[in-house]
Amino acid sequence: MDESHDQAPLSDESPRGPGQRPATSPPAPTRLPLDRIAAALRRERTRAGLSLSELAKRAGIAKSTLSQLEAAHGKPGLETMWALSVALDVPPSVLLDPPRTAVHVIRAGQGPAVPSEVADYAATLLSASPPGARRDLYFLQVEPGSPRDSDAHQSGTTEHLIVAAGRVLAGPTEDPVELAPGDYLSYPGDAPHTCRALEPGTTCVLVMQHT
Repeated sequence: MDESHDQAPLSDESPRGPGQRPATSPPAPTRLPLDRIAAALRRERTRAGLSLSELAKRAGIAKSTLSQLEAAHGKPGLETMWALSVALDVPPSVLLDPPRTAVHVIRAGQGPAVPSEVADYAATLLSASPPGARRDLYFLQVEPGSPRDSDAHQSGTTEHLIVAAGRVLAGPTEDPVELAPGDYLSYPGDAPHTCRALEPGTTCVLVMQHT
């Protein structure tokens, strides 16, 4: 899913020097996928053979709170989701991770962030590691010029790219995606892919996942 940035129009008084990009409005926060969270909670509670009352007791939350979450209502906080994942003995990502397409883009500020109930803190799950996967972490420094074209890696490889600074054009060779700071992209690494800097001083974090 590729969501474009909306740019706020400049007023007549807005100063803009040569080559300076127009000011942009901060992206609107993405709503939590309450329906998927509800379905995941019901699925995992059934798998564990727990009643609503028992799961709520183990997680240390009110039964009414859990009932609302399973009905796709309410506003789950980070601590509540973590407590439920511990009580169900599953990683938090099992309750939060949505279905993915082969190529997946999350623009800066657009992922479903789960806020803390006790601090100014929010966690956005970008990608959950599937069972049996191995992940290698790389820091990339990329400058404009010739693209870094890569042949297909071994079967089952997925690449995850997060832009720290600058801009890049990356992803499948036939259909790359332009990314700005904070944007996240995942794509098949077992197919030809590319990465080209669009600005000097571009840096990225690359995670290569092997199965």
